[in-house]
Amino acid sequence: MTRIYIVRHAEAEGNLYRRAHGWYNSLITQRGYRQIAALSNRFAQVHIDAVYSSDLFRTMTTARSIYETHGLELHTLPALREINLGDWEDMPWGGILRRDGVRMKQFNTASPEFQAPGGESFAQAGGRVYGAVMDIAAAHPGQTVAVFSHGTVIRQLQGIIRGMDPREIRTLGHADNTAVTCVEVEDGKARLVFENDNSHLPEEISTLAHQTWWRHRDGNAAEPNLWFAPLDMEHDSEIYYQARKEAWVSIHGSLTHFDGDGFVREALEQCRHDSRAVTAAYMGDEMVGIIQMATERDKEQGVGYIPFCYMLPDRRKQGLGVQLLGEAVSVYRPLGRDRLRLRCAPDNHVAQRFYKRYGFHKIGEAQGTRVPLDLMEKYIGYEPQEF
Repeated sequence: MTRIYIVRHAEAEGNLYRRAHGWYNSLITQRGYRQIAALSNRFAQVHIDAVYSSDLFRTMTTARSIYETHGLELHTLPALREINLGDWEDMPWGGILRRDGVRMKQFNTASPEFQAPGGESFAQAGGRVYGAVMDIAAAHPGQTVAVFSHGTVIRQLQGIIRGMDPREIRTLGHADNTAVTCVEVEDGKARLVFENDNSHLPEEISTLAHQTWWRHRDGNAAEPNLWFAPLDMEHDSEIYYQARKEAWVSIHGSLTHFDGDGFVREALEQCRHDSRAVTAAYMGDEMVGIIQMATERDKEQGVGYIPFCYMLPDRRKQGLGVQLLGEAVSVYRPLGRDRLRLRCAPDNHVAQRFYKRYGFHKIGEAQGTRVPLDLMEKYIGYEPQEF
């Protein structure tokens, strides 16, 4: 009999930024690294003979919780990847809902009819991972193996092992990040010992404890997922001007030193280099924020510079701002940038807490500015952090 612990990866960017990440190679979040530490403690005294993971960063990094501490080699298998989401990859869920609502509902209800354009069906992805797990079991008779994979395919795997009709799989629960499912395989037959166990996670670092989408099985989106579109600065510069003005007064208390026309000129110049330079964030038909990206600035340093990150006043403190950072990552990473950089007033305590919560740290003070500003950076490259 072979025992296999199947572990979902730690919280990654798709979970945090509310984007579709199947085969997209996303990073682990700050909370995700805390989850990895908790997982490592859980398995510290558990004998493991071999460790496998998909070949994506988020599973390979989560697998460090066992293979490094147990002195084992990591075996990577592309067959353990998440479902391939094709043309949806790295799109915000809010954008997918707006453009492809029927398929989005099929995805949310685990419908057997679902297949993203250019991607896999649930049956294809589940069958792929089931085959990989059974091959691993055959290669390790009588041993205990840890396998690191992804939420959707683990759910499909559970349904296959249970012998469920594909239409019934939607009734299964969802695995928290780093949740553990135990499978025993003997004589070519698999059985579930337990599933989706996240008992090693205190509530403050559980991903599902901070989200609600998984409680809804009717296919209706429960999280406030945003979508993004470039702001036409030639026609809508007044929207940008007013946002800059409101932000300045909110931070500094008056319009002293405010140069709105200068901000607009700078944004127009940036839009000539990249039409995404000033991008508006929407929830449904309502504009809720703006993310500005100066794609030419500091590019020789490998930096993605953010001149302006803004939420409308009545949409602040609702957990939406992090999705703007996700849009910046989505623009800058394909351009080869491994850091985000921005400026933040040292006495803007709300913004300081927000940026630090999501991985920014102070690297210095901006020079030649009209008011004091801290220079802050966030790493978005593929060097793993310690946990």
